[in-house]
Amino acid sequence: MSDLVVIGFDDDTTAFEMRAALAKMQKEYLIKMEDVVVATKDEKGKVKLHQAVNLTATGAVGGGFWGMLIGMIFLNPLLGMAVGAGAGALSGKFSDIGIDDKFMKELGETFKPNTSALFVLVRKATPDKVLEGLSQFKGKVLKTSLTADEEDTLRAVLEKE
Repeated sequence: MSDLVVIGFDDDTTAFEMRAALAKMQKEYLIKMEDVVVATKDEKGKVKLHQAVNLTATGAVGGGFWGMLIGMIFLNPLLGMAVGAGAGALSGKFSDIGIDDKFMKELGETFKPNTSALFVLVRKATPDKVLEGLSQFKGKVLKTSLTADEEDTLRAVLEKE
């Protein structure tokens, strides 16, 4: 089972920095994330989601491979690759994995302008080492699906004065 953690920041850059720190920890096998998204709200009040994975590009690459393979079977690999890439890009654009985009945008509407939030769907973590790595950041815990004790520990690390 995965846990959702949403952390808000008073600027529009710290969420990106924390996402980079979490990605580094994932490479060190300290945390396993299903999804990690930065939401920003600009001075005009527009909420933008910055996905870690571009599903359109990923779909196009996968579709291109399968299209080329099928095209080779029917003796027209270029046509198969082009059709496969187009179909893959289209399916990638309309697929949504991980955290629900509608939920993130609705929560993002409540932010002040020029602020950001980090949405993380955590599958597994080594809490003491992850919290130590995040102690350099100052943010506000907005929502979690953690237990009360785990949430209090996270708040103590991120909301310190």
